[in-house]
Amino acid sequence: MTVYLVGAGPGDPGLLTCRGAELLARADVVVHDRLSEISLLDLAPAGAERIDVGKSPGSPVAQEEINALLVERGLRGQEVVRLKGGDPFVFGRGGEEAMALAEAGVAFEVVPGISAAVAVPAYAGIPVTHRALSTSFTVVTGHSRHEVDHDVDWDALARAADTIVVLMGVAHRAEIASRLQAGGLPADTPVAAVRWGTRPGQRTVRTTLGELAGVTLEPPVTMVIGKVAALDLRWFESRPLFGRKVVVTRARAQASSLVAKLAALGAETVELPTIEIAGAGDDGEALRAAAARLATYDWVVFTSVNAVDRLFTCLRDARAFGSAAVAAVGPGTAAALAARGVVADLQPETAVAEALVDAFPVPSGAGRVMLPQAAAARPVLAAGLRDKGWLVDAVEAYRTVAARPSDEALAAAAKADAVAFTSSSTVTSWLALAGAGALPPVVACIGPVTAATAVEHGVPVTVVAAEHTVDGLVDALLVALRS
Repeated sequence: MTVYLVGAGPGDPGLLTCRGAELLARADVVVHDRLSEISLLDLAPAGAERIDVGKSPGSPVAQEEINALLVERGLRGQEVVRLKGGDPFVFGRGGEEAMALAEAGVAFEVVPGISAAVAVPAYAGIPVTHRALSTSFTVVTGHSRHEVDHDVDWDALARAADTIVVLMGVAHRAEIASRLQAGGLPADTPVAAVRWGTRPGQRTVRTTLGELAGVTLEPPVTMVIGKVAALDLRWFESRPLFGRKVVVTRARAQASSLVAKLAALGAETVELPTIEIAGAGDDGEALRAAAARLATYDWVVFTSVNAVDRLFTCLRDARAFGSAAVAAVGPGTAAALAARGVVADLQPETAVAEALVDAFPVPSGAGRVMLPQAAAARPVLAAGLRDKGWLVDAVEAYRTVAARPSDEALAAAAKADAVAFTSSSTVTSWLALAGAGALPPVVACIGPVTAATAVEHGVPVTVVAAEHTVDGLVDALLVALRS
C-alpha cells in the first residue's frame, strides 16, 4: 500500500486535481489539514477514517507526530491520503513527510496541487507575470521557525524580483514591508492582500508597501507585492452572488446540483439538509410488487425525482414499462426519466399535481394508473385521478425523515442571506429544527405548493420560482438577492 501526499489546492474544491479525487475515492485513511476544503472529505468512502491534524492557532500538531502517524498507517498496509492545502512541496512540509516515509521504507507518491502562490492572485484578478510589468516572480514565506524568516534575503528580493508573493506573512507584514523598503523598493509599490483566496469569502485589500503595516488583516492572507498588484482584472469577486450566503435545505444526496449552480454565481452555500430520503416503511415490498406488473398499467405517474430513482431500482431497464404511458410533474422529474431512456408522454405546463389532474385524459374503460410517491404525499393527485374515473394504485416508494444538522451548520445558517426551500417537507423540517426565528431575510421556494406550506406555517415568502425547477429557484434567488 502507499501513502499519497496530495495537494488539495488553495480552497476552491474545483481546483483539486483528477488524480487527487481518484485517490480520495479509494482511501482507507485521510489525514487532512485545517485549511483543506472540508467538502473534499466527502469524496472519500463513507467508511474511511478521517484524521484532522490541522495546525490550529494555539494548538499546533507537531510535525514529528504527523510524520509518525503517516509512517505507522503506511506500515499497516493502508491506503493513506495525506491531504494538504495548496501544493505539498510549496511551504507545505511535504518534503519532511516524504523524507520520513522514505527513511521508514514506506512507499509514497506525491500528487502536486495548485499552489495559493499562483491561484490566489489569479482569483483576485492579478497576473503574477505580465510582459509590460513583470517577467519574474518569487514566492517566499513570511513565517518559519523564526518570528520573521531571517534566512530570507529580503534586500536581494527587493532588488531582483519583479513580483513577490508572500505566503503566511500577515502577522509580520510591518517588518517585511520595512525590510523590502530598506532594500530599495519604493513606499508606493502596489500591494494586494487577499484573504481566503479562491473561496466564497475571498476579500482583496489593495494598498502600498508604505501603508501595509497599518492595514487591518487577519490570516490566511496571500500578499502580492509589485507593479502587477495594481492591476484589477477581477472576475471572481464580481460574480452576481459573490458575498451572499444561501442555505440549501435539500437532502444531501440531491443538493449537489443546486450547490454547484449557486457556487458558479459566486454564492457561499451552507448545506443544511433538513430532510433525508429513506426507504418505504414496508422495505419496498409494495413497490417491488407493483414494478413486477408495471406493463399492466395504462399510465405510470411520477411526481418527483425520488420516485423515479426508487422505482428504477426495481426494474431491469425501461422495457419494463411495456405499453404504459408515462406522466411527469415538472421538468426535473421528466429529465430524470429521460436520463433513463423514458420520454414523458404528459407533462403539465405548471409543475403541480392539480395541473396534472386537469391535463390528464379521461379513461375509455377501466383504466389503471400506478402512482409511486412519498409516504406523506398530498392526496390531491390520487384523488383527482380517481374522480376522473381511473383506478389508482398509490404505492409508497420512499419516506422523507427529519435530518439532524450539526450545531456548526445551524450557526452558519443563522448568518445567511437567504434560504432555499425545495419542498414542503423542507419547510416543516426547518421549522422543527431551527424555528421561524432563525430564518434568513430572503425565503425562496421552488414552487407554489412549497410556498403555500410556508405561508400556512407563518413563514414570509420572498420569492417563488417561476419555473419550478432548480434552475428556476436559482433564477429567483438571483433576482431577490440583487434587488
